[in-house]
Amino acid sequence: MKDDTALQAVWTPWTALQERPRLLLVDDEPANLQLLKRVLEPLYTLSFARHGMQALEMAKRLQPALIVLDVMMPGMTGHEVIVQLKADAATASIPVLFCTALGDEEDEARGLDLGAVDYVTKPISPAVLKARIRTHLALVQRQELERTRQAVIWRLGRAAEFKDNETGRHVIRMSKFSRLIAQALGAPPVFCDLIEAAAPMHDIGKIGIPDRILLKPGKLDEDEWAVMRTHPLIGAQILGDDDSPLLQMASRIAAQHHEKWDGSGYPQGLAGEAIAVEARIVAVADVFDALTSVRPYKPAWPIEQALAWIDGQSGQHFWPPAVQALHACLEEIVQVRQQWRDIEPMPAQAA
Repeated sequence: MKDDTALQAVWTPWTALQERPRLLLVDDEPANLQLLKRVLEPLYTLSFARHGMQALEMAKRLQPALIVLDVMMPGMTGHEVIVQLKADAATASIPVLFCTALGDEEDEARGLDLGAVDYVTKPISPAVLKARIRTHLALVQRQELERTRQAVIWRLGRAAEFKDNETGRHVIRMSKFSRLIAQALGAPPVFCDLIEAAAPMHDIGKIGIPDRILLKPGKLDEDEWAVMRTHPLIGAQILGDDDSPLLQMASRIAAQHHEKWDGSGYPQGLAGEAIAVEARIVAVADVFDALTSVRPYKPAWPIEQALAWIDGQSGQHFWPPAVQALHACLEEIVQVRQQWRDIEPMPAQAA
């Protein structure tokens, strides 16, 4: 079976995933390329280019994991090459490491300003070059892992909505509202990035609610509401106890976004600062979007009516600073609603 050529062809795309990272080495001097080959060939799959135009073509076609680029080349310098690489969406994300005889601080600063991830001077130290390449490839791998993790979180959030009556654009809007509110509150950029990525998971626990309850067209009775109120804890259980800051925040949001500032919320009856700050922010963003959107059981409220209701709940349902921040970024929130509006037109804002 293992020698069956047709069968082996089935696994070709998968075995490609195990291949060593490909590096593109660019230098007009054959002796320099030979030296780089001796140093790097035991670790990586190598491709070679002798001038800038060839490097641009090969970078686009081969999509190397990293480019080692000389600066002083005839025709097109390394600086000109990286400018074109960064201007092309197909190659802009490929990390570039300059390897050059230009060792002045100004030369290094210029290379980094143009978008290079690192700068190694000739004559090269094999140990230093290998360490720098290894570091940057590991960083790229980590960034891709984080991108994939965020994509999985986003898709799980969408999965929950397939069981609900909300639109897919609700999670986009409320996550962007959450970011804007956090920014208005003066949150650091890392928090703002995380809350926008984690907020779509707020209702993931609805996956665990029976359809007869979740999709019931009329009002829920007392027993049905008791089941519905378990969805925050189900969400926290789905997300689990992971060491990722993103998943940790998503879990807290899922568990606490129905808690209320005065302690009258569910599922735990948390109050005040016992509620995670990200859950306090998402609560405002989520409710504001729900109020101003069409649902099968209600029309969309005008913005000012929704704001008036939320203002009336400040200090009871909602954390007062988050309500104030909603007002502070209202112009940007309206723009997000317009960009990500549902099929039904949003009612005009009251005069």
